[in-house]
Amino acid sequence: MNFSYAELTNRNLGFIDTAGQEKLRNATVFICGTGGMGGAAILALARAGVGSLILADIDTFEIGNMNRQVFAYMDTVGKHKAEATAELIKAINPEIKTVVYQDEWPEHAVQSIRSSAVTINGTDDLSASLLLYRAARGAGKTVIDAYASSLPSVYVTRSTDLMPEERLGYPTIGTEWNALTSEQRGEAFMREIEYVMVHSSARKYIDMGLAGEMAAGKRKRMSFAPMVITTGMLMAYEAIAIILGQQTRTDCRGWFFNPYEGKVERPLPGFLSAIISPIARREIAKLVSSA
Repeated sequence: MNFSYAELTNRNLGFIDTAGQEKLRNATVFICGTGGMGGAAILALARAGVGSLILADIDTFEIGNMNRQVFAYMDTVGKHKAEATAELIKAINPEIKTVVYQDEWPEHAVQSIRSSAVTINGTDDLSASLLLYRAARGAGKTVIDAYASSLPSVYVTRSTDLMPEERLGYPTIGTEWNALTSEQRGEAFMREIEYVMVHSSARKYIDMGLAGEMAAGKRKRMSFAPMVITTGMLMAYEAIAIILGQQTRTDCRGWFFNPYEGKVERPLPGFLSAIISPIARREIAKLVSSA
């Protein structure tokens, strides 16, 4: 059977119009990190008809990825994530254009960001994130990201916004992205966890003892398919909105989706945050010390 882009995207019409679909077809999105939330975003963008994707990752698929990563199958275990993902999305849209980077992706980060409508940060590495944000600011581009949270979340940082390292107070300002110390990484992660605890109810939906072990570096991050895949879908919505020139209510502070209570949780006002932050900080310290 011959492939038809018009047939692939026909049922999109009504959500977007033909002019919008053409914008998607002509658009490029850079996704750095193609595993969990990045992979889910890629799946949505490919099926929506986005015409060109730049994919970057340094890892290969493992059995442990299969609980949440949409392109992790027995057939892809052992294969490079970005390469395998590029092959699979061509089975969805044979016309999709892909550029794949592996370990060398930092050398191409600036050009990838400049040539894309938007960048999606699918990594869980601080160095990679700093490189993306700093390069995006220099290029006047936008980055879509999510918090390390047990609830799906999304935030959108435009070039004129505070970057996460500025907004959350990471001890990384003035340090090259590839020269971070383990202490800087640890403190930055604690600042992110503090933000999540203050501004969402994420702590209600996770084993806090295991979370303390994770914060102490004694175990890998916990991940769950519904949370990871939902996060990737929220990222895809934001990417499509940017391509189409639409406005959403998502800003650089973002929001959390609570499926347990059927509601959106938005950041607290500054005065409440100032009251709760020291309490959250002490609670995190207790969890880490007891891990």
